[in-house]
Amino acid sequence: MTLRTRWWERPAPYAPVWQAMQDFTEQRTAETPDELWLVEHAPVYTLGQAGLEEHVLNPHGIPVVHCNRGGQVTYHGPGQVVLYTLVDLRRQGVFVKDFVHLLESAVLEVLAQAGIRGACRKPGAPGVYVPQTALSRPQGDALAKIAALGVKIRRGCAYHGVALNVAMDLAPFLGINPCGYAGLQTVDMRSCGVTADVVSTGEALAREFSAAWAAHHRSRVTG
Repeated sequence: MTLRTRWWERPAPYAPVWQAMQDFTEQRTAETPDELWLVEHAPVYTLGQAGLEEHVLNPHGIPVVHCNRGGQVTYHGPGQVVLYTLVDLRRQGVFVKDFVHLLESAVLEVLAQAGIRGACRKPGAPGVYVPQTALSRPQGDALAKIAALGVKIRRGCAYHGVALNVAMDLAPFLGINPCGYAGLQTVDMRSCGVTADVVSTGEALAREFSAAWAAHHRSRVTG
C-alpha cells in the first residue's frame, strides 16, 4: 500500500499530535492505509514510557510530557523535523528490529545526500550519530547524536517515529540527559556545515522511508 504523507501546521503542540496518533491507531482496520506525518513541534520535552524524571535536569520552563513511546527523554522544537510513522507492521511482515533499521536507514540516506559524511548507527543506542570529523567545531572524539528514535507498537501497528535535528537552538538539550545519557552531545545538520530547512528535509525523510518501506515489501513478495 502507498504511504500517505501529511504535514501538520507548524509549530504543532505535542499533545494534540500524540492524541491523534493514538486515535488513528485505535480506529484503524486491516485495510486502513498507512500514513506518514511530518511535524515541527513547539518546544517540549518528552519522557518515554520507562523515562526517568532524573534525566530532566533543568527544563527552564519548557513543558515536560510523559508519553508512551519507547526510550528516555528527548527534546522537540523549532528547527527539527519529526517523521511519525503510522504503519501496520503485521500486514507488511516487518519485525520491530527491522522497522527501527528502516527508520535509521532513511535518516542516514538523507544525511548522505546532504553531504554529511560518516553518519552511523551506534550499537545498543537507537538513533543516528555523526563523528566529530563531520562537525564544523569538533569537541573531543565521541559520536554526537543528530537523530532520536522512539516507537510504540499497538496490535501490530506502529506510531511515534524519528526526529532529525536540522537547524535548531540546541541549548534545550543541555537541560536533559539526552536519551538518558549524561553528557551526550546533540547536534544538528547546521553543526555539520549544512544549510537545510525543515520542510525540504522532512520531504526527503518521508521519501526515503517510503522507498525503504516499499523495497522491504517487494523483497518479501519476491523472496
